[in-house]
Amino acid sequence: MGENKHQVLARKILEYIGGPGNIDSYTHCMTRLRVTPLEDSLINKEALKNIEGVLGVVEAETLQIILGPGVVNKVTEEFGKLIDASENAEFENLGAQKKSEIKKKNATPFKLFLRRIASIFIPLIPALVASGLVNGITKTLVQAKWLDEKSQLAIILMVIGSGLFAYLGILVGINAAKEFGGSPALGALAGILVINPEVAKISLFGENLLPGRGGLIGILFAAIFIAIVEKNVRTVVPKSLDIIVTPTLALLVTGIVTYVVFMPLGGFISDGITKGLLAILDFGGIVSGFVLGATFLPLVVTGLHQGLTPIHMELINKIGNDPLLPILAMGGAGQVGAAFAIYFKTKKTRLKRAIGGALPSGLLGIGEPLIFGVTLPLGRPFLTACLGAGVGGAFQALFKVATTTIGVSGLPLTFLVVGGQAFLYLLGLVIAYVAGFLFTYFFGFKDEMASEF
Repeated sequence: MGENKHQVLARKILEYIGGPGNIDSYTHCMTRLRVTPLEDSLINKEALKNIEGVLGVVEAETLQIILGPGVVNKVTEEFGKLIDASENAEFENLGAQKKSEIKKKNATPFKLFLRRIASIFIPLIPALVASGLVNGITKTLVQAKWLDEKSQLAIILMVIGSGLFAYLGILVGINAAKEFGGSPALGALAGILVINPEVAKISLFGENLLPGRGGLIGILFAAIFIAIVEKNVRTVVPKSLDIIVTPTLALLVTGIVTYVVFMPLGGFISDGITKGLLAILDFGGIVSGFVLGATFLPLVVTGLHQGLTPIHMELINKIGNDPLLPILAMGGAGQVGAAFAIYFKTKKTRLKRAIGGALPSGLLGIGEPLIFGVTLPLGRPFLTACLGAGVGGAFQALFKVATTTIGVSGLPLTFLVVGGQAFLYLLGLVIAYVAGFLFTYFFGFKDEMASEF
């Protein structure tokens, strides 16, 4: 049997990245295959961008190949199969020292930090989206009186949707420990150290500890620390005693340091982040909303938006809702408005087809297909889309719209908005659509810009 389209796409991507031996690691998010290469000089970036099915290529903390929702997971699976089956001697026989040198060259502290943050939180996105939507839709049905909140169905749905958020710290601990070379099980224990309700019985410096104090930041500190302790203890403990001594010492040391240092320090940092963002929104009002909304799309282009996940979670943790997400969600809305403007204005069939294929994802809050397939290649429409997003962001900031959890933006985010604010969120979404449309139709697009389509 011949190759299917996903196998062909995976093979071409692997070929232009330099082959299996040039892959240090890889993962994927909702729209991007994220690859960490060993040697940048082996990558044919222009050829990568021109592969049919590749919507764009971003060089950031990792090499990010934009493939779109539904496609990226299938291509990543085939990509992994090709790597597993590879016997590429040219790269497989690289000496350990050479391989280490290449890794170090690409591993600047900033790149490593961003890569690791992404690696911790990106695998959790499907669970966050699913749980958030189940919770949000259930609450919407209850508020609309279509479902009795005391009914068994409502209770079952809320239990299904809320479980992740009660134990999210454990999953974050697992991923953080893995990322820093430790045992996932010990990372889970680091998360439990922070969220365990029994923490309330501990009194230090005259005060009882508060379970969950320090939030995800405290958990990240604890999980990274337990991985470091585990690795260092293992170097001095005899192998025959490793299974007993190493995890026990790592847990004891980390537990003490977590309660004395990490929880208070994490709490201080999370308080600073929360108060700082709220002060910016309160003081700046619609100006802050405009700036945050307008600058989010460039952040998506670089892939740095994934690093905001712990900030969203800390806002929810500290104040019970997230006023930042509705503002940033306007980035995709401005993009949708710009795409509609181009669709109605252009006479190029291929461009219309590209917009038609990407618009459904854009309406559902996944903006990369429109960004990399339409507005960014055209240039000016990307800027007018940002302006439209800024107008929507200003509206969301003015009315202090917030969500109860995080999830996909666009229309689905309506189900996650605080009770009574769904209409305001949708109105802001429409305003961003219209603003993006008008800015692009009158100032952002002429058909001669689309010479490549």
